[in-house]
Amino acid sequence: MKTLGRVLTAMITPFNADGSVDFEGAVTLAKHLLNNGSDGLIVCGTTGESPTIDNEEKLKLFELIARECGHLGSIVANTGSNNTQRSVSFTEAASKTGVHAVMGVVPYYNKPNQRGLFEHFKAMANATDLPVIVYNVPGRTGGKITPATIAKLREACPNIAAVKEASGDINVAAEIYHLLPEDFMIYSGDDGLTLPMLAVGGCGVISVASHVVGNEMQAMIQAYEAGDVVKAKTINKELFPIFKAMFVTTNPIPVKCAVRQLGLPAGPFHLPMCEPSDEEIAVINEAIKPYIK
Repeated sequence: MKTLGRVLTAMITPFNADGSVDFEGAVTLAKHLLNNGSDGLIVCGTTGESPTIDNEEKLKLFELIARECGHLGSIVANTGSNNTQRSVSFTEAASKTGVHAVMGVVPYYNKPNQRGLFEHFKAMANATDLPVIVYNVPGRTGGKITPATIAKLREACPNIAAVKEASGDINVAAEIYHLLPEDFMIYSGDDGLTLPMLAVGGCGVISVASHVVGNEMQAMIQAYEAGDVVKAKTINKELFPIFKAMFVTTNPIPVKCAVRQLGLPAGPFHLPMCEPSDEEIAVINEAIKPYIK
């Protein structure tokens, strides 16, 4: 059931000068990404500055991207938060916009235990018929969901379909692959770990770097799947400067600057995200230079 694709881009959200969502620019960017290596998009995720966009704008963006771009790839709405009741109601609303799947992050700050995480994601999954991606990113949330809890969730809720695994620990992905059925999708949440994660059961990546190197990310995964590990390693080595530059400061600051340099819609940041330093800009520009046409 690997239906969402191999390369899903965690898309930035373009803003207008007044801070409102640039809906026209978002469609332009989404089409560009889907025509340049991305099999799908995560809309209003962390990279899309979701904490600073109100739900009405998010729902409008979900509906617009699904309508204008849904024929080009999988559109995934980020609907989770650290409030289960709000996550459930927002998931219900997003499911009516035409998106293909939803994603929820491990609740942040309030640090629930594994039982609480099970009940949280079960409630989200029961609120929709769409596939649900569980997003595990301890570095941002202060908590983590275990492979055993993910397996228990899948048994209880067949539409728990995937995990975005961003703990930085390959062993976690390997254990998920061991415990979950073959059709469960394991996505790397770290561009730099995409290739090694494929070796332990991963199916692809939810990527930031694919804003710049989507075709190259796709080629790397396809080479690995075709058995050409040497080619995959070579591509991965070539992409390493991009992977590193995209996290020279807090995501999504570097990638939004990179998208601007590519001449694509991006716009300003919403505070507390802000412009990078001159030194950081120099690192970003040097890394993306080979990819500016």
